[in-house]
Amino acid sequence: MSNQDFQRERAERLGALRAAMARHQVDAFIVPSSDPHLSEYLPGRWKGREWVSGFTGSVGTFIATAAFAGVWTDGRYWTQAEHELAGSGIELMKIPAAASLQHIDWLVATLQPGQTVAVDARVLGLAVARLLSDALAARGIKLRTDLDLLDEVWAERPALPAAPVFEHEAPYAVLPRADKLAATRAAMRELGADHHFISTLDDIAYLFNLRGSDVNFNPVFVAHALVEPETATLFVGDGKVPAALRDRLLEDSVQVAPYEEARTALAALEAGATLLLDPRRITAGMRAAVPAGVRVVESVNPTTFAKSRKLEGEAVHVRATMEQDGAALCEFYAWLEATLADPNRAPLDEVAIDEHITAARARRPGFVSPSFATIAGFNPNGAIMHYRAQRPGCATIEGNGLLLIDSGGQYLGGTTDITRVVPVGTPSNEQKRDFTLVLKGLIALSSARFPRGTKSPMLDAIARAPIWAAGIDYGHGTGHGVGYFLNVHEGPQSISPTTAPEPHTAMEPGMITSIEPGIYRPGHWGIRLENLVLNRTAATTEFGEYLGFETLTLCPIDTRCLDLSLLRADEIAWLNDYHAQVAARLSPHVDGAARRWLDTRTRPI
Repeated sequence: MSNQDFQRERAERLGALRAAMARHQVDAFIVPSSDPHLSEYLPGRWKGREWVSGFTGSVGTFIATAAFAGVWTDGRYWTQAEHELAGSGIELMKIPAAASLQHIDWLVATLQPGQTVAVDARVLGLAVARLLSDALAARGIKLRTDLDLLDEVWAERPALPAAPVFEHEAPYAVLPRADKLAATRAAMRELGADHHFISTLDDIAYLFNLRGSDVNFNPVFVAHALVEPETATLFVGDGKVPAALRDRLLEDSVQVAPYEEARTALAALEAGATLLLDPRRITAGMRAAVPAGVRVVESVNPTTFAKSRKLEGEAVHVRATMEQDGAALCEFYAWLEATLADPNRAPLDEVAIDEHITAARARRPGFVSPSFATIAGFNPNGAIMHYRAQRPGCATIEGNGLLLIDSGGQYLGGTTDITRVVPVGTPSNEQKRDFTLVLKGLIALSSARFPRGTKSPMLDAIARAPIWAAGIDYGHGTGHGVGYFLNVHEGPQSISPTTAPEPHTAMEPGMITSIEPGIYRPGHWGIRLENLVLNRTAATTEFGEYLGFETLTLCPIDTRCLDLSLLRADEIAWLNDYHAQVAARLSPHVDGAARRWLDTRTRPI
């Protein structure tokens, strides 16, 4: 589709939406980046914000009035949004962080008392809905949550995903489904609840040892679940659960019911029941279905804590997965360096990076899919934090500069996420300085020890300190939790200055988290180095238990980009020790050019 045709289509969509707003006497309509499960990555049916605005980032809120349209998003997406919204008449509204609610402030300041805001409660998080309702009510602005205007104007809206559900089996599923359900029920009893409703797809996949392919990159399936004292019900699309799997679920007293009946089941709860809900992980629409006579306990889903704390048996599989992933990366980087060194090669662009790195992983046992869309950004594109290369228009990799590659894989035995930066031609002294500062941040946090229970956001400054010392900062969090053959972004821990250090963010043994500091110079280059680490007990003193990080990711860090004068002796020792481990762990899995590349890139400095 030509750009002119795309702009015309986008204008027609916005016009149709405004016409529907007028029919229903709605003055402002909100389209969040969400679905009935509050997912990060959305099935096509709920990509409404992308459909109406053209902005494809994973975080953003669209608002339309009769005279205005805008997308609110944070700094990771500003450059992308400026490009994708250009010429549309839809404004980019810059916010400081993904959790910012500045769009609510804008509505309160822009609309007049008596006007009406509408949003579909079925895709609006309960916590956000409460803030929105309170803010609008204080201004005398009406709120309607019963309208899905997109359904009226989106003629070719995708249907619900129909891919089958499959079982995550032993040996990778270390804990049986029955044991997970028993642990969940025990947590429910501690909270005084006899029913627990779950909407978030990763929690459901974890609890029932099931996986799917309804959402790009995350091996989950669209469903709700209701856990009761003796039974559980899985609400999922007709035909998605094969008969043999249904029988195995019944053996654990798990029934399968139609997806559409989830809200009805909530509404049918008897007076006097006590229902456990996580207000951060359920929509306002589902909460509204709960009868008034049901007592509601609000707390974090027990599965959120359970799945974040990997068992030792799961850690064993993750380590093996990291070896396979690292071996795939050796093959890829050996190919990349040989290709870049060939004077007779055809032009190499950023999309080819994605194609070849995915192909290398696909040759490895247990590989299922990428864990997110590969980011391959050369020079200025590397400074776009969530850049996605596309043809036509992506950069050709030639000349001198830095190539940032952020990629990952979903394997039956774990989820990977790694960022490396490689030099193309000769890196400049300024690029080497930035690269070395980022490495210092990675080493600083990777080497840290901290009391068990430390709130994860408190660790963020450790990685930033060497970068701050140079008067530089970066506009994203330092680390996110990672699932076990589940979501690549998993809570409750988050090493980020924009996350409140609440009790549920406490660091506990078994958690897997990324460490990924960076430096970004818009229009020039971007640098990010990322490893995944596992929380492990490091020491026990009279002051309590202390945790440290075991680095899980196995891939060399390119020493050609280093300014050695900026590294202390202990930092050099850390890097040499890391490379020795990488060489020892990956050597049995590679040969030929990949083995030669590994030997070269892990030589001590």
